[in-house]
Amino acid sequence: MTDTAAVPMVEVWRGDVLESRHRGHAVVCDSRGQIRAAWGDPAAVILPRSSCKMLQALPLVESGAAAGLSSERLALACASHQGAAMHVGRVAAWLADLGLGEPDLRCGPQVPDDATERHRLRAAGEPPCQLHNNCSGKHAGFLTLARHLGGGPEYVEIDHPVQRAVRAAFEEMCGETSPGWGIDGCSAPNFATSLHGLARAMARMADPKGLGRTRAAAAERLVAAMLAHPLLVAGEGRACSELMAAMDGVAVKTGAEAVFAAILPRPGLGVALKIEDGATRASESAITTLLVRLGALAADHPAALRRLRPPILTRRGFPAGSLRPDPAFWAGGAAL
Repeated sequence: MTDTAAVPMVEVWRGDVLESRHRGHAVVCDSRGQIRAAWGDPAAVILPRSSCKMLQALPLVESGAAAGLSSERLALACASHQGAAMHVGRVAAWLADLGLGEPDLRCGPQVPDDATERHRLRAAGEPPCQLHNNCSGKHAGFLTLARHLGGGPEYVEIDHPVQRAVRAAFEEMCGETSPGWGIDGCSAPNFATSLHGLARAMARMADPKGLGRTRAAAAERLVAAMLAHPLLVAGEGRACSELMAAMDGVAVKTGAEAVFAAILPRPGLGVALKIEDGATRASESAITTLLVRLGALAADHPAALRRLRPPILTRRGFPAGSLRPDPAFWAGGAAL
């Protein structure tokens, strides 16, 4: 990734002093692969991390393995959830219906981000388990696909039929051969692509008419599941859940290290962005800025205000500054 190609996207002000600035790259693309707007370097190669979970779930649906799955389970397959009871219980039930259990997951244990569940575990003296992992729904989907394909239990291995199917779908949707891959926090492969490629894939999820009947139906089903169950995709107070609930028919998904993607079905557009320093506070502000500029989100909606201009408070709760979009990124820089 070329540092000099990044553009200012988010500012951090303390009083009248500009204290920090977050730079990044972003692309707005249509399903034909045409870039409608871009900031920074569209060719910047990134690991999309969890922002591409809906692409990783495509083989689950288009293979027929998800024929009997509810929309809740499909939403969980796309989720980076916070380990609340609503998430843990549903994933456990999904595994039980497969005749499997928590030990069959390969995502690893994670202390839940959900405060209620975290406090419950502490009070009960219980350690967190793999069900609490934010990717446990994705892994339940992998296990479902592995059974359908007749693959072995080590479904996160790069040469496993599950991961071969995921890579094929990912590359076809991005319209690019992946230049490489890394291991995600949940131990599964994460395939690299350009920012343009990720935006193209999101646009194809938004406007899947050219994908063929089977893949188009799978894309529509996954997007519909995310929109129907925003709290399962993330959780209470999380940006993905709140932003989806604040909009009409637009799906968004975050990824680690400040990646964010959006699917806008009505205009048939996809959005992908990456903040170079990996700051989540900046990626949430930047995606909110783009959603407002695209007319998908009202600038004065509480969910938008919480990300666009969140206050910086002292330890005593007094306002000391704020986060805010860079003026050029907010008002111009590219026609939308």
